[in-house]
Amino acid sequence: MTRVNRREFVIAGAAAGLAAAAPRQAFGRAPAVLTRQSAKPVVISSANGNRFRNGGTETCVELAFRRIAAGDDVLDSLVAGVNIIELDPEDASVGYGGRPNADGIVQLDACCMHGPTRRAGGVAALEGVRTPSSVAQAVMRQTDHHLLVGPGAQAFARNLGFEIEDDLNTDRSRRLWLDWKRRTDPQHYLDPDREIARRDVEIGRLAAGLDGEYRDDEVHGTINCNGINSAGQICGVTTTSGLAWKIPGRVGDSPILGAGLYLDNAVGAAGSTGRGEANLYNLTSFLIVEYLRQGMNPKDAGLAGLRRIQENTIERRLLNSRGLPNFGVNFYVLDAGGEYAGVSMYASQNSRYAVCTENGAALVPLEPLLDGSPSD
Repeated sequence: MTRVNRREFVIAGAAAGLAAAAPRQAFGRAPAVLTRQSAKPVVISSANGNRFRNGGTETCVELAFRRIAAGDDVLDSLVAGVNIIELDPEDASVGYGGRPNADGIVQLDACCMHGPTRRAGGVAALEGVRTPSSVAQAVMRQTDHHLLVGPGAQAFARNLGFEIEDDLNTDRSRRLWLDWKRRTDPQHYLDPDREIARRDVEIGRLAAGLDGEYRDDEVHGTINCNGINSAGQICGVTTTSGLAWKIPGRVGDSPILGAGLYLDNAVGAAGSTGRGEANLYNLTSFLIVEYLRQGMNPKDAGLAGLRRIQENTIERRLLNSRGLPNFGVNFYVLDAGGEYAGVSMYASQNSRYAVCTENGAALVPLEPLLDGSPSD
C-alpha cells in the first residue's frame, strides 16, 4: 500500500475541490468571467450622452469616464453623468423640460444597478424632481425596496431633501404640448390664429410642422449609460421622461429591472432606448445579459435581443408594409472584459451611440438588425 502523508492528502483534496467547482461548459465555452483579473474601463450610452453639456465643458460620458478613471465609484460617476442630461433643458427627452404626458405634466422614470454590491433602485411616474436618477440611487441606498412610484416616490424624495418643483416644463416643452393638443383636440384647444389644421395624428407622435424643433428620437427619448472600471466593476443607469404625450401614469421599460436596464457584475450590462412596450414584453436587457453569459459577444447578444422583439411583434398595428416592426429600439451592451456594442432595430434610426475610453469620447455607429426604416 502506498502511504500518503497529511500534506499530500490536503493538497490532493484541495485540487479535487477546485475541479468540482469549475464552471460547466455552456454552448461549448465556459464563461470567462470567473477568471477575469481586469477589464478595459469604458462608458457607453445613447447618443445624447455625448451631445449635451448643460452649459459646462463635459458631456455625460466624458464626466463619468473621468471620475471612474480617478477611482470614484462607478455608479456615482454614471449618475453624475446623466444628471447633466436630466438638468439640460435642450434635451427634451429626459428630466427638466422632458416631454409632458397627455395632461401636460412631466412624469419621470429612472433605475440604476450597482454590480459589485448586487443592489438596485428605481422610481416611476415621479413629478417635480429634475434628477430622477439620483432619487433612484437613493432608493437603492436607503431603502429595502427596488421601486417607488408616483406620489410615494415624490414624498420619499422630499423627505430626503430633494427639491420638489411645481412644474418641470420649460417654455419649449409646454409650447410643443400645446401644439399637440391643438392638433388632437382642435374643438377645445383652439389655434391662436384660428387656423385649425384637422389631420390624423398617430398616438404618441407629434404631427409635422414644428419648424425643425422636434426630433423623432425625442418621442421615445431616454438615456441609458453603463460603465466598467479597471477592476471589472459594472454599473448602469437609465433615465427618461417617457413616451411623449403618454396616458398619465404610463410607465415604460426604463425603470424596470430586466427591461430598461439589467446587469450582472460577472457577465455584463445592457440597457435600452426606444419603444418601451416592446422591450417590456420581452425583458430584453435581461435576455441580452443571459446571451452574454452563454458566451456571445456584445454585438451578437444585442442583435439576438432585437431579433426576439421582432419575432414577438405580431399585431398588425405594429407592423409596416414589409411585415416588420414599425418602431425603433436600441440596446447598449457591455461585457465583463470591457468590450461593448450598440445595436438598433433599423439602420436609419438613431444611427450612433456614445462611447468614452482613455482615448476620449466619440459617437460611433450602431449595428442594425434590419435595413431600411420602420416606415418602409
